[in-house]
Amino acid sequence: MEENRKIIHIDMDAFYASVEQRDNKELKGKPVIVGGNPQSRGVVATCSYEARSYGIHSAMPAKIAYKRCPYAYFVRPRFHVYKQVSAQIREIFYRYTDLVEPLSLDEAYLDVTNNKLDIKYATEIAKRIKEDILKEVGLTSSAGVSYNKFLAKLASDYKKPNGLTVITPENKQDFLDNLPVNKFFGVGKVTEKTLRNLGVNNGYDLRKLDLNQLENIFKNRGYIFYQFARGIDHRPVEPHRERKSVGAETTLGSNLSIDEEEVVDILSEICEEVSHRLDYCDKLGKTITIKIKYSDFTQITRSLSLEHPVSNHEDIRTNVYNLFNNIEVSDKQIRLLGVTVSNLIDKKDECTNITIFEYIDSIKN
Repeated sequence: MEENRKIIHIDMDAFYASVEQRDNKELKGKPVIVGGNPQSRGVVATCSYEARSYGIHSAMPAKIAYKRCPYAYFVRPRFHVYKQVSAQIREIFYRYTDLVEPLSLDEAYLDVTNNKLDIKYATEIAKRIKEDILKEVGLTSSAGVSYNKFLAKLASDYKKPNGLTVITPENKQDFLDNLPVNKFFGVGKVTEKTLRNLGVNNGYDLRKLDLNQLENIFKNRGYIFYQFARGIDHRPVEPHRERKSVGAETTLGSNLSIDEEEVVDILSEICEEVSHRLDYCDKLGKTITIKIKYSDFTQITRSLSLEHPVSNHEDIRTNVYNLFNNIEVSDKQIRLLGVTVSNLIDKKDECTNITIFEYIDSIKN
C-alpha cells in the first residue's frame, strides 16, 4: 500500500548562496546574491535568506535586486563547485538507500522504506541525513517526510530553512485542507486565478470540487488536482529515470518588449544555466526550443533540430538567438522566457562515437 511507503525529500537551503557563504566567511550572515552583474542586464540565480528579507528572489533582474538592497554582495555562479558539493551530498544519501531520485543539484527524493541501516523510522533517517550534511559539507538542508513524493516535497518546503516536517496519513488531510491553493503542484498564476474565481482558495475548497468539474475545466490536470487534494500520489522514486529534456525558464520582474536588449541578455543567462544542467546530467541534446510567454498569458515556442548534439553555452546560445531573431515582432510584452534542450544522448556515447571515427580516420591515413 502507498501509505506504507517512507519517502524523504531533501532540499538544500539557498544552495548556491549558502556555498558562497561557507567558502567566504566575510559573506556569512550577509545578503548574498548569486547571478548577473547589477550594472548589466543579468538576473538573480538565487540569493541568501538575508537577501530574501528585502523581497529579492530568483529570476529577478539584478538591477532591481540592487535597488532593493544596494549593499548586497553580488557573486558570479561557480557551477563546478556546486556540482562537486552536490556529489558529496548524494554520497550521504547512498549510505541510507540506493533509491535516490535527484531532481537538481540541490534536491532529491529518497525511498527509505527498506533502508540499508534498518532504521525503523524515516524521521530518524531524515535527522541523520541533515546532521551528516551539516557536519561533512557545512550546509543546512530542509527535509520533508511522508508516504508519497507530493507530500514529502510539500513538507520540505514548509519550515525552511533548516526545517524538518512530517506529514502522516493521519494528519495529511488537515495539512492539505489548510494549504493555499497556489502551493499545489501544477497551480501557476493562470490556474490559480481560475480556481480563485471558482471560490477555491485552499485545499479544502479544492477537495469540494468533484472530479467531473475539475476535468471539464483542466482536462487531464483535473484528475491530478483531485488526487493531490486527497494526498494521493502513486509515483515511485525512480533512481534511473530517463531524462527527456533539460531546460530553465524565468518569469521577468517586469514585462519587456521583444526588441529590448535586456531580453537577449536574459536569454544568454538562461542558456548558461541549461548548459550547466546538461553538464551535471552528462547529457548532450539535438533539439533546442525557446519559449516566450506574453503578458496576456499567451505563449509561443520555436524549435530547431541540429545535426550534431550540443551542450556548451555558446552553441546553445547561438541557436537560441537564431530562433529568437526569427520570431515575429509583437506589440505584446514578454513576461516569461524559457530554453529547453531535448532529444538527449549520453556524453559518453558521443565520446565513444568520436573515438571510433578518429580510429577509422587514422587507419585511412
